[in-house]
Amino acid sequence: MRELTDAARLRQFMRLLGRRARASGRVYLVGGACAVLLEWRPTTIDIDLEFDPSLEPLLRDIPELKEELRVNVELASPAHFIPPLPGWRERSPFVSREGLIDFHHYDFYAQALSKIERAHAKDRDDVREMARRKLIEPRRLLEFFEEIAPELYRYPALDPPSFRRAVERAVTTLEA
Repeated sequence: MRELTDAARLRQFMRLLGRRARASGRVYLVGGACAVLLEWRPTTIDIDLEFDPSLEPLLRDIPELKEELRVNVELASPAHFIPPLPGWRERSPFVSREGLIDFHHYDFYAQALSKIERAHAKDRDDVREMARRKLIEPRRLLEFFEEIAPELYRYPALDPPSFRRAVERAVTTLEA
């Protein structure tokens, strides 16, 4: 049985993954993993990750680590749901270095936009918390949306007008 992941278990996962790396690269933490490390949530169901291509061989180690630590791990990032934001790598804050791996929070603007698009209650709470902690600026969300809007056709599950309205509502709410 897998358990919820708290900060200690997440850091243990990061250490063990770092020990197994044979190449240097970045792993980006996404969603609940960020919320747990930044302490606005005590636990998360999944450790969501995005790997640099140089670290893809580590994917073979994930099943063993999942069992050893009794955690859920998903390969998921905002780019699976919305177009990648220009400059997202440079805006991805450093978390720690474990072995040859640099762990980063995935760009909070990309995370916020993908959460706005998904529109779950927990996602809305996360976006509010990102703004409260000044990890994002509401106006920049709309600017980033405008930058990716021409690429939304590549994501047929998205309805661009609905997504735009959701971003506009979120910005208005966050600025209030």
